[in-house]
Amino acid sequence: MANVTMAPTLCFFSISGNSSAFAKCNLSLRRLPCIKAMRIEKPLEELYNVRVERKVSPERLEELGVSRWSVWKTGKCRLPWDWHVDQLVYIEEGEVRVVPDGSQQYMRFEAGDLVRYPKWFEADLWFNGFYQERYSFRAYGDDY
Repeated sequence: MANVTMAPTLCFFSISGNSSAFAKCNLSLRRLPCIKAMRIEKPLEELYNVRVERKVSPERLEELGVSRWSVWKTGKCRLPWDWHVDQLVYIEEGEVRVVPDGSQQYMRFEAGDLVRYPKWFEADLWFNGFYQERYSFRAYGDDY
């Protein structure tokens, strides 16, 4: 999913030589600059600093020691959540839709994804069925 941001771009418009305001001015330019809005879309992951690796290899999982992480499971539900520390999550089964607070859009993560949620991130988590993850809390400065 993506978010929309407005950014200016330069364009020109013309004034008719018949305009009374234009006739009073002794201007030779008939084109004046104006500002026009343009749409730029950024992924929600970038906006909220959520990092994701898709289809993580077994070698990568071994490198991180994922098999030693804690396991969490749930069924179909909605769960409001906020992260007080960075959390690294490997999704083993199912999928989750993450709706950041104040947003109408969502990020979708599924089995095989490695997701890092940043400290102080707040969102609603939507689970449509069985879901299982392994998770590890990260200290400031730890990288994955």
